[in-house]
Amino acid sequence: MKKQVFNPFLPPGECIPDGEPHVFGDRVYLYGSHDKEGGETFCMLDYTVYSAPVDDLSDWRREGVIYRADQDPDHANRKFMYAPDVVQGNDGRYYLYYCMSGDYGVGGYFGPISVAVCDTPAGKYEYLGYVRNKDGTPMKKYVCFDPGAINDNGTVRIYYGTQYDFEEREDFPNEALINSEMNMFGKSREEILEYAKKDSVMGAVMVTVEDDMLTVKDEPKHIIPYKVKGTDFEGHPFFEASSIRKVGEKYYFVYSSQKNHELCYAVSDYPDRDFRFGGTIVSNGDVGIDGRKDEDRLNMTGTTHGSIENINGQWYVFYHRLTHKSDYSRQACAEKITIAEDGSIKQVEMTSCGLNGGALKAEGTYPAVIACNITNGHMPHGSNKIYTESFPNCTNVGEERFIAEIGDGTVIGYKYFEFKGNVKFSVLARSQSGGKFEVSDKLGGAAKAVVEIFPTESWTEFSVPLDMGEGVFPLFLKFIGENAELKEIGFIK
Repeated sequence: MKKQVFNPFLPPGECIPDGEPHVFGDRVYLYGSHDKEGGETFCMLDYTVYSAPVDDLSDWRREGVIYRADQDPDHANRKFMYAPDVVQGNDGRYYLYYCMSGDYGVGGYFGPISVAVCDTPAGKYEYLGYVRNKDGTPMKKYVCFDPGAINDNGTVRIYYGTQYDFEEREDFPNEALINSEMNMFGKSREEILEYAKKDSVMGAVMVTVEDDMLTVKDEPKHIIPYKVKGTDFEGHPFFEASSIRKVGEKYYFVYSSQKNHELCYAVSDYPDRDFRFGGTIVSNGDVGIDGRKDEDRLNMTGTTHGSIENINGQWYVFYHRLTHKSDYSRQACAEKITIAEDGSIKQVEMTSCGLNGGALKAEGTYPAVIACNITNGHMPHGSNKIYTESFPNCTNVGEERFIAEIGDGTVIGYKYFEFKGNVKFSVLARSQSGGKFEVSDKLGGAAKAVVEIFPTESWTEFSVPLDMGEGVFPLFLKFIGENAELKEIGFIK
């Protein structure tokens, strides 16, 4: 690394969730949705791509807007573009697959999968059409949502779908559940019941397309059963965010489970069947780490979407975290992962150092918002809204970004820093009432130092000697007091 890089790894204020990283040539490109910082709904901005050299993941470059929502013919009805993916066709060109939606996801399950094309990975894409049946009509079998794509040795496969538990309930079918599906998916009563005879209109689906990248080659089919009770998917059923990678001769299907805070994976020898649940790769609340339960989440949790990619010999998982007390301002993060010899992936924790190649140096200053854990002990799970109740969160006022609404008992965690002896640890904070930050090297650990904060309305630096010893340690700050805001942390030898 030529310089340090931390999570979130894109410029401050840039919100690109639903990340699909792809290596094309000697660069890795991050495709994703585009939230507005402090936005009012999902995916308010046009697709913007960042890329970095495969040998320097600290050097992310803004490639600019590659595609505008108003280029889609359906923009007048549904004006937001949801999670996309890009794949290189057999003609060498690059194809962008995506779905349109309205405010808060309304109508996002109604349409076809749209397609745009470009000669380069991050150039100006042009609308091409939609995935279509052989007769030219839009392909809308099952629910078209969150497409993920792969060129599998010349065969282009599109994975898509969404899944709710309506049809696994004991009282299905009843009119209330059928009406819910009709309203949500834009399907008729007859369609829903006809699909349900075989499996469901919902679920994870794959379809292959011809070399024109539009026309369906084979009928779409479920890659895993909709009904998961009694299967190895039961604890982590598919919800959305289909993504596909081929690792050796194995197919890895990455998806967001119905827990809606975790990226899970399933593995098969085949691209269209026999997938078995593998496990959780990452949770944006660190749920599952050390047996942590949902109610003990270490962040506000909510929608997640991402994938894995091998970059310069190292595997990473790309995902997003939530800010601004909503699901509408999500920021890209990444962590190293290991694919073991048996093909398994052990769940990794959220960190502040992410793509850095190692711990951050306990030197200089860092934005407070690179905290990987922010909790008051009872953080909410996002639900397609902006919360009004008070809890600690990353937010902004103009170009000023900080952790706000820090109350008594709030814990703010950073993982990891490399210490080389004693330092003076500082915080740039403000508080109406004053208080203190207890500094420790483990969650719930004893304080190694205490930073006293006196009442001030302006950003003020407070510091204390800190002896963490030598080595790599997490850093946890526990606030004692009524209220505070935190803008920076720092280390001085």
